[in-house]
Amino acid sequence: MKHHVTILVGLAFISLLGYSEPAQILDDTLHHLRQGEPREWSEFPEMPESESLTVNFAAEVGVAPWVIQLRQQDVKGSWAVYLNEVKLGRLLSDENDMARYFEVPAKARRSGQNELKIEQTISKRSKPDDIRVGEIVLRRQSLASLLSEGTVEFDVVDGATNRRTPSRVTIVRADGALPTLGTKSNAQLAVRPGTVYTATGHAEIALPVGEYVVYAGRGFEYSVAHANLTVKAGEPSSITFTIFREVPTEGYVACDTHIHTFTHSRHGDCSMEERMVTLAGEGIELPIATDHNLHIDYEEPARVAKVRQYFTPVIGNEVTTKLGHFNVFPIEKGAVLPDPSGSWDDIFAAIKKTPKVRAIILNHARDIHGVTRPFGPKLHNEAVGENVEGWKLQANAMEVINSGATQTDPLELLHDWMTQLNHGNFMTPVGSSDSHTVNRYIVGQGRTYIRVDDSDPGNIDVDTAAQAFVDGRVLVSYGLLTEMTVDDNYRSGDLVAVAAGDTSVKVGIRVLGPHWVDATRVQLYANGELVREEAIGRGASSTPGIIWTGQWSYDLPPHDVHLVAIATGPGIDDAYWKMAKPYQPTTPEFRSQAIGCSGAIWIDGDADGQRSSARDYARRIIEQSNRDLTGLFSRLESYDVAVATQAAHLYKASGKSIESEEFQVALKKASAATQEGFRRYLDAWRKTANARKAG
Repeated sequence: MKHHVTILVGLAFISLLGYSEPAQILDDTLHHLRQGEPREWSEFPEMPESESLTVNFAAEVGVAPWVIQLRQQDVKGSWAVYLNEVKLGRLLSDENDMARYFEVPAKARRSGQNELKIEQTISKRSKPDDIRVGEIVLRRQSLASLLSEGTVEFDVVDGATNRRTPSRVTIVRADGALPTLGTKSNAQLAVRPGTVYTATGHAEIALPVGEYVVYAGRGFEYSVAHANLTVKAGEPSSITFTIFREVPTEGYVACDTHIHTFTHSRHGDCSMEERMVTLAGEGIELPIATDHNLHIDYEEPARVAKVRQYFTPVIGNEVTTKLGHFNVFPIEKGAVLPDPSGSWDDIFAAIKKTPKVRAIILNHARDIHGVTRPFGPKLHNEAVGENVEGWKLQANAMEVINSGATQTDPLELLHDWMTQLNHGNFMTPVGSSDSHTVNRYIVGQGRTYIRVDDSDPGNIDVDTAAQAFVDGRVLVSYGLLTEMTVDDNYRSGDLVAVAAGDTSVKVGIRVLGPHWVDATRVQLYANGELVREEAIGRGASSTPGIIWTGQWSYDLPPHDVHLVAIATGPGIDDAYWKMAKPYQPTTPEFRSQAIGCSGAIWIDGDADGQRSSARDYARRIIEQSNRDLTGLFSRLESYDVAVATQAAHLYKASGKSIESEEFQVALKKASAATQEGFRRYLDAWRKTANARKAG
């Protein structure tokens, strides 16, 4: 059943509504619409009001132009707006709360009865899209005059230098919606509803009259300043914001390894010119250009935008194939594009032939693109990190945080990465944004901090940075940053030499974040197993940018392990840095989380001077036991769950049964870690078998 609202309303003036021109309220509520089932998000009711909205109203054409104003929330799909069966445009595919405006052509206006309709334009077989839309007003003035009723000048100043700095300014109406602005993007501004990136730290913005809160910041490392703003017609105003660098990231370069433009990738909305401004405004110092199957150079556009001094651009490529997506960098200018066809062996061979490439990143491994979900159960045993088709993963890094394609379980890819380390794939963890847009997905929200000289962002040594990246000398940030040291000396990417007689090591952890982010929990993992956690918070810490510091003792096992520290906290829901919902959700339940993850520090528990994975130990144990159950379980006694899980896989792969009654009886006498490892492997194996059976 379609939802019909019939409202006959007279004219309301500024004295009542704050509008500077006559306005006719057509609908004063927000309506929940959805086409199809089930619901997209649990925050919406089980049943929508309807699958479309129709508003009937009476009006006289007159001489003044018409503009339809409305408010939209949580729009992901394609929704069209019609007046008297004439299409005015579409709702913006953007989950943000925003005010939108549609000019009404003369052919759509009628004296007497009018019908406004909003409906989804795609097939009912498409995925459901829960939205809210309403608060519809007929404005009798031109769109240009409506959006330019008032003006305000912004200046954003870095408190350390007292100079204007590239920044992001967010303008929010009193009701929480982002207003459409009367100013357009230009060489040094990137503008979207409620959002202005400025390359210079200065902007003069036209906008409708009203009450607003305005925020200014420069990405993760900086404070956010705010001010109330009243915009009156014909009365210009100005605001100067002072922001400060709060998060101590000296010795680390802020890198986003996954960046797109509409100019080259042909989807999203961010032009090449706008991308330069957003990079400077979010404080990304080493941006990797990764448009699909293209080699793009930001050098000249950055100079044209006059922001080249703020970052060092790197040519990369999102090698987009039917079998997955792989970001690669750096790439020599003028290099031939790698062939994206064929098997994984073919694709990786083509990538490795590309001049200068060092980093090969597996992107969004849990998402399906085309026909392939690389780490989906049909192709991947998640317990041991192995492709069940025998495809060899030759990437040396993988995305664990993609802020443009978050997971329902925000830590799922982090666990996948630690499993890859257990498998023997020594991969660097990566945070990235995958941003194609100016504001829907914020560039650099997910980012990777590389341990390399950051004293001159415009002249970073790319080769040194790339080597540090593949060596794992990184930290991953999504609203938080987690630093870990072992014995005050070793950091991410390092191998800890264990002295004879040592039984434990000191693990130091520091959780960082600006004042507008909080952390509530920190965890320590060894070979992917949680070994320590603590509830945390800012507490009495008065040092800007430092949320928590602590030191734990970790008892050494007799074998090598990798240590990883992860801090989490509430996600950012405020418009000035809003975190996105999952890209391909698996349930309607979702709770956003800020995440900071260290790189891996390896403990050389067997003192042989090299990193040995859980799979390395499992292979030796299988060979030494000659696949005899008694010998196998005896040798696994001193090893952890990760080694046992890998042993379960290798034992089964040798042709032995792990489901027989004989095996299960023997397993009950094994250590708790061994029992857990075999159970995990068997659960994952069954999950894969069921997925493949289901097709």
